Amino acid sequence: MIRTLAITRDHQVTVNIPLEQLDMSEYAWVWTDFNQPTEEESRLLDSYFHFHPLAIEDCMHVLQRPKLDYYEDLQFLVLHALNPVTLEAEEVDLFLGANFLVSFHHGKLEEVDEAWNRLLQHAHERTIWARGPVAAAYTVMDKLVDHYFPSLFAIEDELAELENRGGQESVEELMNQVFDLRSRLLKLRRTVVPMRDLLYRVVNSQHVQRSGEHTVYFTDIYDHLLKLADMIEADREMTADLRDSYISLNSNRMNQIMKTLTVITTVFMPLTLIAGIYGMNFTHMPELQWKYGYGAVLLLMFVLGGCMVAWFVKRGWFK
Repeated sequence: MIRTLAITRDHQVTVNIPLEQLDMSEYAWVWTDFNQPTEEESRLLDSYFHFHPLAIEDCMHVLQRPKLDYYEDLQFLVLHALNPVTLEAEEVDLFLGANFLVSFHHGKLEEVDEAWNRLLQHAHERTIWARGPVAAAYTVMDKLVDHYFPSLFAIEDELAELENRGGQESVEELMNQVFDLRSRLLKLRRTVVPMRDLLYRVVNSQHVQRSGEHTVYFTDIYDHLLKLADMIEADREMTADLRDSYISLNSNRMNQIMKTLTVITTVFMPLTLIAGIYGMNFTHMPELQWKYGYGAVLLLMFVLGGCMVAWFVKRGWFK
């Protein structure tokens, strides 16, 4: 589907003009959105707009790393939206010219729809949202970045909950949850960090068509991405701390078990020795004929075991 949004020089809005009827000279600027385009519609990037073949090739072959390329009369930007379910990146391509913006994306994106509706609502007010295609490009970027935050906040909530209930589940279950969170944070990082680097280029580029007023808005997006990157790194460090804590906890529990088993084994070793000696089938063993031999041996084993337990307690083995 292809939709168009055209802004006249007196800030009136016209939508969904067919491309074959669209006269760019009649409008201050035009935004054309290729939303889940068919193969035939995709060919219009070349046959109608005459964009550079390399830029068109980047649109057809997803997923490209976020980037900014300069051509004769336009800038080509590759942006990443974030799938809130899988946390995988979804590509959005922008062709930014002096009086036009062309957006291209293979899937339906809520962020682009929100940017589109925002421009429709504010274009007549002659605010920043209606001041050329750069403002439209900014709006798309802003919405893309805004949709990064809920996914990260959800992970942080899970981290806080995991930290609070750390002693209520087995270490194995906790470790699985920690590694799952680290995997999701890594997916977020693979989207956020390249976008941060791209916005740094946009803010500091002398080629992007924007005024000083627009620069402030792009800088605001860059600041949001810096915050996101810092939050992701802090969360990754927290998961690493939780992982180390759970490993230490597991090792401590294992040590306690081994200490208990060692104490039990040590107590029964001399008792087993005594039982083994008197369990031998020799004929000439004087104690075997003694009337009180059985009781005396049991008493000896009991006293010996009690003395060893008392000695272990004194040594602090049970603390």
